[in-house]
Amino acid sequence: MHNSPGVPAPRPRPRCVPGATQPPTPPQGARASHGSQRPSPVPAEPPGPMAAAGEPRALSRAEKLLRRLEEQCGDPRLAGSPPSLRDLLPRVRQLLREVARARRGPGGPEAPGGARDFLAVYLANLEAKAGQLSALLPPPGRRTAADPELFPEGSRLRRQLSKLALIFSHMHAELSALFPAGHYCGQTYRLTKTPAHTFWREHCGPRCIVPWGEFESLLCICHPVDSGPTALVLRATIDLTCSGYVSVFEFDIFTRLFEPWPTLLKNWELLAVNHPGYMAFLTYDEVRGRLQAYKDKPGSYIFRPSCTHLGRWAIGHVSPDGSILQTIPTNKPLLQALLEGQKEGFYLYPDGRNHNPDLSELCHSEPHQLVHVSQEQLQLYWAMNSTFELCKICVESEKDVKIQPCGHLLCSHCLATWQLSDSQTCPFCRCQIKGHETISIHHLPRTPAKMRAWELGDDGEEEWQPVTPSAPPLPPPVPPRRPQIKGPQRVTLLPAPGPLQQTFLPEALRSRVQSPTTPSARVEQSLVKNKTQKKKIAA
Repeated sequence: MHNSPGVPAPRPRPRCVPGATQPPTPPQGARASHGSQRPSPVPAEPPGPMAAAGEPRALSRAEKLLRRLEEQCGDPRLAGSPPSLRDLLPRVRQLLREVARARRGPGGPEAPGGARDFLAVYLANLEAKAGQLSALLPPPGRRTAADPELFPEGSRLRRQLSKLALIFSHMHAELSALFPAGHYCGQTYRLTKTPAHTFWREHCGPRCIVPWGEFESLLCICHPVDSGPTALVLRATIDLTCSGYVSVFEFDIFTRLFEPWPTLLKNWELLAVNHPGYMAFLTYDEVRGRLQAYKDKPGSYIFRPSCTHLGRWAIGHVSPDGSILQTIPTNKPLLQALLEGQKEGFYLYPDGRNHNPDLSELCHSEPHQLVHVSQEQLQLYWAMNSTFELCKICVESEKDVKIQPCGHLLCSHCLATWQLSDSQTCPFCRCQIKGHETISIHHLPRTPAKMRAWELGDDGEEEWQPVTPSAPPLPPPVPPRRPQIKGPQRVTLLPAPGPLQQTFLPEALRSRVQSPTTPSARVEQSLVKNKTQKKKIAA
């Protein structure tokens, strides 16, 4: 931190984190949660791009710095529950070694906000955080005992150590996401939520990192941000690595935590600013320690962003028998998990307080997203005596979940079973599952006259009307399943205009369409035929 000319630098306190800033004043009505993040000061001007010749030296210097920190973390008490510095530091050092190996050789010009700019910011931040951590730990190579205040739960130095461990955990996850196996992919990184991905690429282009000041002005285009303390608290939430910049990875995590996109900042304000149960920068052990005070008050709970599954929430609560449990909702957003837990008596007293905020105002219906399915795709499903809405894993239930970011559809039961097997990749394409959205599939109630496959008869029942003798029979409309959460997407099957044609179908499929072979298809066609003949006789 630079001081004004002529003003002497203040003497740092012993054993304090150097460079720490005062926490922002919470806005009116906000509560400064236990362990809330203190954002690093935003540099007035972004650092210049790292020279190609200086990048290898900076990476080598960072590796040596991390190796020295590993020697300082020899105390067994530092190998607790995640995030563990004794595990994180070697993993970060290994990633930097892979990055250095992948970027050897002459470096050509790179676009602003690319790999070189990201590494310049990342390595400068890593050096600063390593200095703060080194000040807390015993010097390397000496048998000096650690400060006795470093390990007791709730002590000031312990809180600083836990926060730095979480920051290093976030830095490791960020580097792994943008440099998998050491190779840069920030320009093609796909944000989980489609609106967030569109926003970033439209306003930031291929850049993977943006200064906070610029990002705040861009975010105001879609989500106005109040200046002053509110903006400081928002930066403390988004800037997970406390660098003064926002990476595409950090924005992805933020939009996953506080979905849906239309009410992004409203969700954040209610959940992270005003809700007494929100705890930032807490570890698993610290959650248990905090809830110990409420063991005699079942229903007490707190929630925090998970440090092992970034982009998801971890909820800790006191069960009726006084035990402390922590769960990570897998197939539902935080709003739904808290509301359901409140109805079941699990989440009643946020941080032991008697007032539980009302979250129902955020549970509103969202505009339905229309997913267009071509007529050729529908005919292929019908030719195989199947339907688009049927889950292709169990072949029993309808699709009601869309995996993000790949977009594959399946039923919620199959997704839950798949994830219970500790699989975090899509069962169809093996893409990493970063989230999911509940959807409901509906047919259009009416189609154009030439394409009308079914209509309601005079008696209110569905009446089958084949369009042409050669057309494949259309299945009767399937009643839509009620969505599991409010505001689902809607997938609408939109047939293309024009008469049904099956000239593109192979001969085997064409004969199968004209002569259904399954018993259910033959029974269905017979019932429709008998009903049509009865109506003609009555007429």
